[in-house]
Amino acid sequence: MLLALLAVTAPVVAQTPAVNAARASGQVGERFDGYLGVAGSVSGAVRNQVATINIQRRSLYSNLAASRGVSPADVGITAGCQLLARVSVGEVYMLSQGGWRRRAAGQPVSVPVYCTGR
Repeated sequence: MLLALLAVTAPVVAQTPAVNAARASGQVGERFDGYLGVAGSVSGAVRNQVATINIQRRSLYSNLAASRGVSPADVGITAGCQLLARVSVGEVYMLSQGGWRRRAAGQPVSVPVYCTGR
């Protein structure tokens, strides 16, 4: 399932310049469940763009889940592992324990154990 998600999550990951700027400044980040989250103060326009991206992701996850006989949440969690791996230095992300973390230079993103297959 991971390989299939790699091919299909790329279009949904595409974001607007405003969302990309909010990501770079730590106001928007990836969450463990495959969705974007708002981590700081953002404009209404950015909040709406994040919501639109999440609606597109939810639709994708639901379609993939139906075709694979799994739950949309399971697809989202699997996509979350891939999306967390793409977090750049300086960007924020959230694991299932909650709270936002910022990726520091020279440090990998701390991903949940289920993402590593251990």
